[in-house]
Amino acid sequence: MSLRCRCCDSDLTYTFLDLGVSPLANSYVSSANETHMEPFYPLHAYVCAQCLLVQLGQVDSPNHIFEHYAYFSSYSSSWLAHAKGYAEMARLKFQLTTQSQVIEIASNDGYLLQYFEQHHIQTLGIEPAHNVAEIARGKGIETIAEFFGEKLAKQLVQEGLQGDLIVANNVLAHVPDLHDFVAGLTIVLKPEGTLTIEFPHVLNLMKYHQFDTIYHEHFSYFSLLTLQTLFAQHQLQVVDVEELETHGGSLRLFVKHIACQEAIQTSVVDLLNRELEHGLHLLDTYLHVADQVKRVKVEALRFLIEAYDQGQTIAGYGAPAKGNTFLNFCGIGTEFIAFTVDQNPHKQGMLLPGTRIPIRVVDELRRTKPDYVVILPWNLKQEIMQDCAFIREWGGKFVVFIPELEVV
Repeated sequence: MSLRCRCCDSDLTYTFLDLGVSPLANSYVSSANETHMEPFYPLHAYVCAQCLLVQLGQVDSPNHIFEHYAYFSSYSSSWLAHAKGYAEMARLKFQLTTQSQVIEIASNDGYLLQYFEQHHIQTLGIEPAHNVAEIARGKGIETIAEFFGEKLAKQLVQEGLQGDLIVANNVLAHVPDLHDFVAGLTIVLKPEGTLTIEFPHVLNLMKYHQFDTIYHEHFSYFSLLTLQTLFAQHQLQVVDVEELETHGGSLRLFVKHIACQEAIQTSVVDLLNRELEHGLHLLDTYLHVADQVKRVKVEALRFLIEAYDQGQTIAGYGAPAKGNTFLNFCGIGTEFIAFTVDQNPHKQGMLLPGTRIPIRVVDELRRTKPDYVVILPWNLKQEIMQDCAFIREWGGKFVVFIPELEVV
């Protein structure tokens, strides 16, 4: 059976990146299941020859992937700062008051909506992972534990709920049915309301070899060019855009109903021109990423083998989904990285999927004094280096492999 593009329904025949087989990136293994087999799935990204959307085929249902999610946004201080800054910007830019309604799709543990709540702005979170939604409710944030789409949007409207501001941060990539999701956004957005969407920019994935951001929970990887095509089919248009440093380089789109006739800012035109300059409108541009990714893998393995031969010890920092893609693709296990540490207590005591590298508390670094600490969430490099500066006490060094090998 041929694969079809989730944006334009064309046949998918061109490979963007084939990363072999891998377990689900957030399927952490408990010690009780250490001897059990875990499923591996093809991690094969395609690019559509028509709309140029980079995407995976769907190998598992979202219900299974997100039924019990291990990612909690509030465990990153830099992400909390990002959320707080966004809330303050939005409150002022859109003149939000106690009568305004903010709805966040994929609201996680309330990391963002809590900052609107502080100003007594009405909020609603929609978070499909029940365990995560429960934590948000514990913070006093009303949260619906369901997947968002056209059906839920119509239900909300029937209940008199529409958003002056709809927030969709780092969720669009997780959506297998893009048209159902965007149709839902169109319905639940007030006629004069604003939708903001944040997502990692596929241009940066390609320029900076960020192949580890590809994993089964991320179905799609977007450019502004492609999203314009998608939104136009649902009578939405991008009126402004900001470039962010988060997740290795993201975009924040400001989207309105076309019927609003909002003026399109020069930022949109400028970014579209830059995407054209980098050839994101040409299929051939997407077909040469694999060679760069192979080089990153070879350099990482060369470094680890040399450290092993010299008797040096290596630990990891973090247990992010991107790290699991990287480790499984490179074939890196406990023979190179003895363990990794993470601040998230929901991950501590677990094993990384596939590689079975144990996840321990951060203090384990002080106890074992490794020669190198590999930063797996490289997008948080500065935060982690600051928090773990104590490894300098015994001459420890930090290592990142993406976008290229760097020993700090």
